Amino acid sequence: MEKQNRYSFDQLYFDYKSRFIRFACTYVGDETVAEDITVDSLIYYWENREKLASDSNVPAYILTVIKHKCLNYLQRLRRHEEAIEYLKDCDTWELNLRIATLEACNPEKLFSNELQSLVAKALKELPEQTREIFIRSRYRNQSHKEIAAALGISVKTVEFHITKALKVLRVVLKDYFFLFLFFRKFLC
Repeated sequence: MEKQNRYSFDQLYFDYKSRFIRFACTYVGDETVAEDITVDSLIYYWENREKLASDSNVPAYILTVIKHKCLNYLQRLRRHEEAIEYLKDCDTWELNLRIATLEACNPEKLFSNELQSLVAKALKELPEQTREIFIRSRYRNQSHKEIAAALGISVKTVEFHITKALKVLRVVLKDYFFLFLFFRKFLC
């Protein structure tokens, strides 16, 4: 009986294998995958042959198994492609968001607001008279003589306080100096 079963399997394998592979390859598009499906289907039939009716059409049964295995393979492939497409859509959305935010970004305004904040903080930490003199000079465009006359101090004292304020600001804004030069080069 074993010899008969082996002969039957061998005969089945050699008689139908190439036809089954061509059938599967028509759908899955990959000969290696088609061959794997065909061999798996033949083994599945062989392991379950006892459950079939004696008058079953064995090649049709195996072809049905191959059909279902091809369908399973293609459905897995479709889910894989859908997942890749979804991830691609997410990547595209993120890329578009980055492009939009970068296009809306105004470095000059960003640095301007940040610099103004740093300058305001540094000015608050200056002694009151130094802060007053610096504000009159830089924000109100008063000359050294006008500031000296308004505050009742000498022009040299005004120059001393402005120099003092500029030293503090240079320290606070040291990280922005090269950016300022860079942007100034391209803006001028």
